[in-house]
Amino acid sequence: MLAVYGLLAGVLGGMGLGGGTLLIPALTLLAGLDQRAAQGINLLAFLPMAAVALYEHVKKKRIDRGVIRMALFGIAGAGAGAALALALDANILRKGFAAFLAVLAVVQFISGERSNKMKKR
Repeated sequence: MLAVYGLLAGVLGGMGLGGGTLLIPALTLLAGLDQRAAQGINLLAFLPMAAVALYEHVKKKRIDRGVIRMALFGIAGAGAGAALALALDANILRKGFAAFLAVLAVVQFISGERSNKMKKR
């Protein structure tokens, strides 16, 4: 079953949707891993997924060169986020991730509703 979640996480990651939103809950809820272990596995799984997705997007010329600056700041943010994740209690980290997913769901729902209203006009 975890292989199916890995495949789905890869598809989501390749689409740029963040496979970790599926992989981390699957690892914590189904495999019984703690939050930090799930996040570490997600980061490791993300590397090849991101490399393949990046290759495909570069091949199709869908990557703007200005994104390199954003990526450099993203690397700095990743370091800060990793340090924060290691410093936080695993229970707080789990609740924070759940809150993030809930907020993300609401934002996506609202965005979809606005998009539907614009299409109807």
